[in-house]
Amino acid sequence: MGIVVQKYGGTSVADKERIFRAARRAISEYEKGNKVVVVVSAQGDTTDELIEKAKEINENPSKREMDMLLSTGEQISIALMAMAIEKLGYPVISLTGWQAGIKTDSHYSNARIIEIDTERLQRELDKRNIVVVAGFQGINKYDDITTLGRGGSDTTAVALAAALKADKCEIYTDVDGVYTADPRIVPNASKLKEISYDEMLELATLGAKVLHNRSVELAKKYNIPLVVRSSFNDIEGTIVKEVNSVEKLLVSGVACDKDIARVAVIGVENVPGKAFQIFSLLAKENINVDIILQSIGREKTKDISFTVSKSNLKQTLDVLTKNLHVIGAKDITYADNVAKVSIVGAGMVNNPGVAAKMFEALYDAGINIEMISTSEIKISVLIDEKDAEKAVRAIHDKFKLHLLNSNGK
Repeated sequence: MGIVVQKYGGTSVADKERIFRAARRAISEYEKGNKVVVVVSAQGDTTDELIEKAKEINENPSKREMDMLLSTGEQISIALMAMAIEKLGYPVISLTGWQAGIKTDSHYSNARIIEIDTERLQRELDKRNIVVVAGFQGINKYDDITTLGRGGSDTTAVALAAALKADKCEIYTDVDGVYTADPRIVPNASKLKEISYDEMLELATLGAKVLHNRSVELAKKYNIPLVVRSSFNDIEGTIVKEVNSVEKLLVSGVACDKDIARVAVIGVENVPGKAFQIFSLLAKENINVDIILQSIGREKTKDISFTVSKSNLKQTLDVLTKNLHVIGAKDITYADNVAKVSIVGAGMVNNPGVAAKMFEALYDAGINIEMISTSEIKISVLIDEKDAEKAVRAIHDKFKLHLLNSNGK
């Protein structure tokens, strides 16, 4: 008898039929003798609807009050899921994030889990209850409800699996597993049987919507195998684990992220410490920066360009504009009609020519590259947003990723 954590996304609990389907899956594990924890997201588009309700009242509400509002979506889901399991004749209890002992820092709307007090969870599991926990939320030192950011239910599930030393953590979603590209963009994308934590982390960070990147970080840290599978069928999913294959895939997948903007700080004085000034200002505001490009200094000045998420664009511009005199720059410009397209693969580190092949695919498709970023297992390019899907298809075809079978070979 072990502990199993199952997470169901918004589409997997969107209506009565789907809630009962998820409930039966949880019961199936319970009947095997396992202790079962079910983590659920808000139903369907509930979170978006709540955001719209907020805008009707206040276009710029505080993040604390938004957390108070958005956390109600998951509270609805856990109650309905518990009612379904109850209806099917099994012992169950629903818990909000704070009732489940999930303690976070105080970064409202994007909080991080600090610790989980498992006493209540263990007590309920020992009573042989199926425990249904609200994803995406916790409580801070001020006893305020906090949320973990979009996709935070994945993080909740993995954190609970780590805290409870669970035997497995299953992430149920609306796709059959992890694909070499988004099947909605590339219809002939291949499903991978397994993928490494590092590759999955890069894909999640770079725009693949299958898993939240912080959940993959946690899974890697605590060595928790994740299974990504569909809640709509019984097809075997993709296992995310520490893959030690002798022959790692050259390229495992192509990801696209349209939720980014490019910011350029123009005419910065070409002296030491200016980049530090700019990025320390953003770090203080908890703004993540991705691709960075610094031009060669001319006439004692240089330009520094970088990307941020669109949700952080206004705050980024406000911070930099307010401190323009401190930075010593001439101007701040931005573009929000850009996209980042990336390839990821653990085999790239030992194979020269991968970047050239990617750039050739973009050249053949007539797509211009604005910025480039590389690491040992990924290459990202910034391009015009209108070319994003064409770029993904061109790169996917160039690397013949459609020929990968479900064994990932």
